Amino acid sequence: MFKSLVVAPCAALLLMLSPMAAKAAEPIVIKFAHVVADDTPKGKGALLFQKLVRQRLAGQVDVDVYPNSTLVGDADEMQALLDNKVQMLAPSLSKLIEYSPKLEVFDLPFLFDDDAAVARFQKREASRELLRSMAGRGIYGLAYWNNGLKQMTASQPLRNPADAAGLAFRIQPSPLLEAQFAAVDAKAVRLPFSEVSKAMQSGTVQGTEGPWSNLRGQSAAGKPSYVTETNHGVLNYMLVANSEFWTSIPFALRSELENIVLEVTQTVNAEAAAINQREREQLIASGSATLVTLTPEQRQAWRTKMQPVWKSFESQIGADIMRAALTVNRR
Repeated sequence: MFKSLVVAPCAALLLMLSPMAAKAAEPIVIKFAHVVADDTPKGKGALLFQKLVRQRLAGQVDVDVYPNSTLVGDADEMQALLDNKVQMLAPSLSKLIEYSPKLEVFDLPFLFDDDAAVARFQKREASRELLRSMAGRGIYGLAYWNNGLKQMTASQPLRNPADAAGLAFRIQPSPLLEAQFAAVDAKAVRLPFSEVSKAMQSGTVQGTEGPWSNLRGQSAAGKPSYVTETNHGVLNYMLVANSEFWTSIPFALRSELENIVLEVTQTVNAEAAAINQREREQLIASGSATLVTLTPEQRQAWRTKMQPVWKSFESQIGADIMRAALTVNRR
């Protein structure tokens, strides 16, 4: 009798614990979605993250990568993250402005001198705070995945700010970018990236902006095309996770995942820099565009002309963030 009384509670306890034990043994699944191909820096970064997680956290964390909008489209990915239908994304910074206007610091024209200045800023505390600035809104910033500094293309050479007057430039949706071109008496036209070449050929726009990796192939057929090496703004991504999901991961696992993120980020950013250098050289060698190199005086003229845009957006970005960004330039 005594033995049966002891066995019965023990058996009941085992039955209660078995589902919990099974559940604890199940790996954490991270759905990582993006909208580009596997062979892009972002696509390769996602696959490298998946590979390193499998190597180091096998059985504890699984990463499923969904490239080319196979799980969620460009227009819907942010809501999918907030709904925890996907757990990780790497959207462009422009998509995150509505959640943290301070991120517009990267769009301020001629704020950073070069890629090295951007890299220095990303290591500063102010920049790391921007990564966490959306945590309360469900978006946990993990790292900056760089795509490069922007250059200007046009149907005529752009050496001085006055050369842009009257031209229409394609931009991503952004009031700040509209203000940027308004400052030089140019028009900004919001267009999807896929429509740029057609718009250049038809004359809907006469210019655009973007990193070297985006510019090759955009020159209008049969028309002169010029690329001015302005390095005037930043077109980067941010690796983000669903806040509630990410912070629910046990500390030891989360720490290892964040170490992997740092390692992958170094690889992604190094590859993006190499690609931009290669695309710059190939664009020039192809003869499809003429390179315009600004003198220090000409670049300063552009900077001076666009500084009123800084003042216009200071209240929403924050004077402290802007000062922190300016201090990384070596003048």
